[in-house]
Amino acid sequence: MRLMLAPMEGLVDDALRAALARIGGYDCAVSEFVRVSASCLPAHVFRRMVPELDHGSCIHGMPVRVQLLGADPGLLADNAAVLASLKPAAVDLNFGCPAPTVNRHGGGAVLLDEPERLYAIACAVRAVLPAALMLTAKMRLGVADTARALDCAQALVEGGVAELVVHARTRDEAYRPPAHWEWVGRIGEVVRVPVVANGEVWTVADWARCCGVAGVSDVMLARGAVVDPFLARRIRARGEPHADDEALRAAEWRELCPVLAGFRDQVMRKVKPGHAAGRIKQWLNLLRRRYAQAELVYQRIRPLTAMAAIDEVFAAAGVVAGTGRVM
Repeated sequence: MRLMLAPMEGLVDDALRAALARIGGYDCAVSEFVRVSASCLPAHVFRRMVPELDHGSCIHGMPVRVQLLGADPGLLADNAAVLASLKPAAVDLNFGCPAPTVNRHGGGAVLLDEPERLYAIACAVRAVLPAALMLTAKMRLGVADTARALDCAQALVEGGVAELVVHARTRDEAYRPPAHWEWVGRIGEVVRVPVVANGEVWTVADWARCCGVAGVSDVMLARGAVVDPFLARRIRARGEPHADDEALRAAEWRELCPVLAGFRDQVMRKVKPGHAAGRIKQWLNLLRRRYAQAELVYQRIRPLTAMAAIDEVFAAAGVVAGTGRVM
């Protein structure tokens, strides 16, 4: 069994990856996508977007794969060669992003209408990578329907992809439930590489159902991991006894406070002061779905824009700036 942390554009950056890795439970993570559109990016761009590359491509013991997004096989290969020199944990290809702005430029999930292009991309990128550096990919089930899902999976594997993560929805379904986990199993039957299930895993019970329906033991967690930072650990324990018990949630919140402090500190080091408040509110807004304490903190900081005022609220809640470990 493996548990992976999903790439989530605009949400799970290096600061949040560090926080979730500190809590633990993950075998690896995949970075937000690096967009490849018109040029060969210099190494410093990759290192800025994925600073774990300067730390052995790892954070708190969690390896980080770097994801590329683009449509041009040659350009993706050129960029993959630069990335390979930085020794990422693996190189990942994005065929899952449903964002209209990405799809309009020929990237992400819209490419699932073109299995031949997927094959060309995988071949071109695999050709420039060292033999020991794994090439992986994340795909959806198609654009409007699942008619070409098996063709796409086979094209990627034939092109050299050694592992597939399958977000079990089409592009047009976006993030609406349900996830069609049975399609992960269908894909697993036609390719000879590990297949990882992704989509709608919010609880340990969801994880168990997903594995049972998909017939796989490897799962990638996405929004569920951000809402519930201890989800991976509870899955590792093979159950969530008293998962709704208020005493357990209070204990988790106490453990989460220094992690939040570290997240706050890393955000302050990364972004301009005027943007830090928004990033911190973003995670708290999701955490309040599980923790009453996060709801209280979020409601108090919601109207605030100055970090000094937010820090006062944090301190009263036990989240003390400067006390959390950062990368």
